Amino acid sequence: MERKTFDAVELATCLSHYDLGIIRSVQDFPRGSRRSPKVVFESEKRGRLLFKRRAHGKDDIKKVAFTHQIQLHLAGENFPLPHLIGTRPDNNSMLVLGERIYEMFEFVRGKGYNGSLEATFDAGRILGLYHKLLANFQGDYHPPKGSYHGASAVGEAILNTTTSLPLDARPEPSVVMDTVKYLEQAYLRCTVKANKAGLKDWPAQIVHGDWHPGNMLFRDNLVAAVIDYDTARLQQRVIDLANGAIQFSIIGGSEDPSDWPDYPDQTRLKRFLLGYDSVNVISKAELQVIPFLMCEAMIAESVLPIAATGSFGRMQGFGFLQMIRRKVHWVLDHLKEIETVLKD
Repeated sequence: MERKTFDAVELATCLSHYDLGIIRSVQDFPRGSRRSPKVVFESEKRGRLLFKRRAHGKDDIKKVAFTHQIQLHLAGENFPLPHLIGTRPDNNSMLVLGERIYEMFEFVRGKGYNGSLEATFDAGRILGLYHKLLANFQGDYHPPKGSYHGASAVGEAILNTTTSLPLDARPEPSVVMDTVKYLEQAYLRCTVKANKAGLKDWPAQIVHGDWHPGNMLFRDNLVAAVIDYDTARLQQRVIDLANGAIQFSIIGGSEDPSDWPDYPDQTRLKRFLLGYDSVNVISKAELQVIPFLMCEAMIAESVLPIAATGSFGRMQGFGFLQMIRRKVHWVLDHLKEIETVLKD
């Protein structure tokens, strides 16, 4: 798919709605969704800024307003994020022209996650702060409540992987079914375990919904900015926490997933949770369900794209499923060990 870009007239018209002074330079910013054109420019009055047009399908005006409410609330509490720049003269956080929605942000300089223990701790700390600052937040929009936990769509996707795999890369049906059945049973087991612990009865709040290294910028091993809020939803915070825990502790490797180790990085897992706990105390009950939710998250994140495309990015689908099976099996086979990591 070709990356969308602005034409000169569209961009000039949009920027005229902001108090920027002289525009000194403009350059394309080919990051993120190809369907959402972005530019970075230097302005006389506001410095370096990022301007984007929302992709089709991501332009529900009520949902955009909701995510802006979250960002403005967090900005008021000095949470690390790119601040929204308002239009003139009404200081609106979004620009609506016809059926298109545009956003302007301050440009935050930073680097990607380097895997260090210091950066891992701070990623956990910032998630804890995010949850703490939004614990009682209420907006005008009713956000979605679904997640990777106990989702019927995940169960369907697990089974659909049996037919989505390319014929030339599909093992014997019995081999495929063995892996698929394992993932199906493991997902169900983890859902049941978490629910029996009382998860459904725990209070829900606004969570991030996609806490992973790619949604953060770092400077000096500290989070300089969290940059994506479109997945914000209403859930128990431990669902968000467990997803972050696996995202920051999973160990990958080459483009051949059979080379990836079974075990997570237990030191990074511990540091992430310690970071969270330093600002927002994790309960014993939450600690007990985190391993099960980690497994659910791994399964969901792998089977959904594989069921749709037969692959996981550039990696062959069945090999990736086998790797996830190994990782899930390791977690479920080392529950006491993980529990000790979390408690120490």
